[in-house]
Amino acid sequence: MDLALMQRVFPFFLEAALVTIQISALALGLGLVVAALAASAKLSRSAPLRMIGTVYVSVWRGTPCLIQLFILYFGGPQIGINLEPFAAGVIGLGMNIGAYMAESIRGAVLAVDRGQAEAARTIGFGRLDTMRRVILPQAARLMIRPLGVNAVALVKGSALVSTISVIEMTYTAQRFIGSTYKPFEIFAVAALLYMIIVYAVARTVDLIDKRYEIV
Repeated sequence: MDLALMQRVFPFFLEAALVTIQISALALGLGLVVAALAASAKLSRSAPLRMIGTVYVSVWRGTPCLIQLFILYFGGPQIGINLEPFAAGVIGLGMNIGAYMAESIRGAVLAVDRGQAEAARTIGFGRLDTMRRVILPQAARLMIRPLGVNAVALVKGSALVSTISVIEMTYTAQRFIGSTYKPFEIFAVAALLYMIIVYAVARTVDLIDKRYEIV
C-alpha cells in the first residue's frame, strides 16, 4: 500500500469530486423536472399523454445508461446536436434517472387512499385542487425514500460520464493509473470519496424524512 502516493493524488481527486457533485446535482435537478412531467403524463386522462409518458419511461429504463450517453455525445453530431462532454453527461444522466423517479412519483401518488380524493371532491375541490392540496402533500412523504435511493444511484452512476471524457473521479483515476501502475491505491482514493458523497446524500434524505415525520 503506497500511502505516500494516495496522499499525493488526493488533492486532484478533491477537484474531480467537485465535478462529480456538480454533474450529479444538475442531473438530479433535470431528472426531477422530467420525472414530474412524465409522472403527470402517465397519470393523465389523455391517452396520447399517457402513451408519451409510457414510451419515455420504457425507452430510458429499458436501455443502458452508457448507450444513452454514447448516443447523445457521439451520435448527436450526426443529427446536428453538438454537446460538450459535461452537458451530454448531465442530460444523459438526468433523462435516465428521471425515468426511474417518474415511477417513484407515480407510485407514491397511486398509493394515497382513493377515499382522500373522493372526500375532496365532495367538498367541491376540482381535480387539480384535489391533486395539489390533498394528494401531493400526502404522496410527498411517500416519495422521499424512493427518490433518495435514486439520488444515491445517480451519484454512483455518474462514473459512466468518464467514458465521454468528463474529468470526474473515475476519469481522474484512470489517468493516474496509466502513469503510476498502481490501481489499488488510486481506486481506493476514488472509492473513499464516492462513499463520502453517497453518505452525505443518504444522510440528507434521512433528515428530510425525519422532518416530514415531525410535520
